[in-house]
Amino acid sequence: MSDEKKQVPLRLSQKLYNAVAAWAADDFRSVNGQIEYLLTECVRQRKKDGKYVSETLDEPLDIDIS
Repeated sequence: MSDEKKQVPLRLSQKLYNAVAAWAADDFRSVNGQIEYLLTECVRQRKKDGKYVSETLDEPLDIDIS
């Protein structure tokens, strides 16, 4: 298996992007790095217990970052 990284187009709502960007800044990561980190943690959790991170994963986000 290659360590080559794949480019994946990703569309995010402005609200979600802003939340991820703020989180990335708090963690001293780029937005891309934060998304990769979060996906890696989700996959690790799924492998660990066989469950998705949230039962409500497909529900629209209701976040307030103000």
